[in-house]
Amino acid sequence: MRIRLAIAVSIASLIAAFPAQAETDRTISIATEGASPPWDGTDANGKLYGFDVDVGLELCNRMKIKCSFVAQDWDGIIPALLVGKYDVIMSGMAITDKRKQQIAFSTPYASGFNQFVVRKELGLDAGDTKEKVNLSTIGDKEKATIERVRSTLNGKAIGVLRSSNSEAVVKQLLGDIVTVRSYDSLDNLKLDLVAGRVDGGLADYFTWRDFLETPDGAGAVFFGPELKGGLWGPGVGAGLRKDDTELVNKFNAAIEAATKDGTIKALSLKWFKADIAPVFSK
Repeated sequence: MRIRLAIAVSIASLIAAFPAQAETDRTISIATEGASPPWDGTDANGKLYGFDVDVGLELCNRMKIKCSFVAQDWDGIIPALLVGKYDVIMSGMAITDKRKQQIAFSTPYASGFNQFVVRKELGLDAGDTKEKVNLSTIGDKEKATIERVRSTLNGKAIGVLRSSNSEAVVKQLLGDIVTVRSYDSLDNLKLDLVAGRVDGGLADYFTWRDFLETPDGAGAVFFGPELKGGLWGPGVGAGLRKDDTELVNKFNAAIEAATKDGTIKALSLKWFKADIAPVFSK
């Protein structure tokens, strides 16, 4: 009887311990574009790197979940998540109402802003490139700034990443006065900008900043105000399938903890030379 009781207790203990062990051993795959440094890039050896990768690895460590990163073209990054090719998207993806119709998001793990660049040889009046315009709260001053941008870029060809919020913003603000050219990658947009096949582009500020510091980017300059809000939403988050609520909750808890202890700030300073960590109440 005692032997049977001991065996039963042992089996019960194993069953009770199994879920925790299984969760610890869980492996998830995280997709990133690998073409928009410093958010995410691919080195000469094909290895993915960047802020998204570092933050993802940190969050997985806190969640006690094993994770691996895979590269995915931007055009198909949400459809591939929905069919189960991977479990999470971390690729500088803005949290927007349109995307939330298809997928769930974690709380933001970063903020940021976007900006135009134009070819230097065009000699355009760039205006105040440090002015900040939140498209969610447009007043008379912001309207005047947008009108100056429209007037200066009238008739120009503006490049954007296909299926991005920048594409939607350009079409919304300038679609009636510029030629919008959509690209499958920012690398191809940069190539056309250098070659003079496009007059300018709209994308993440930090991606442009790193490009402008290279020899290829020397022929371009920032143009117009820093843009955020509106179609870009409240910040950058991890994208997950809507039915994976447990993983969403784990990401939220890990993001909050990594923000409050300064880890995300440190990683943002490493990659962006600026603090773009989200803000949580103490």
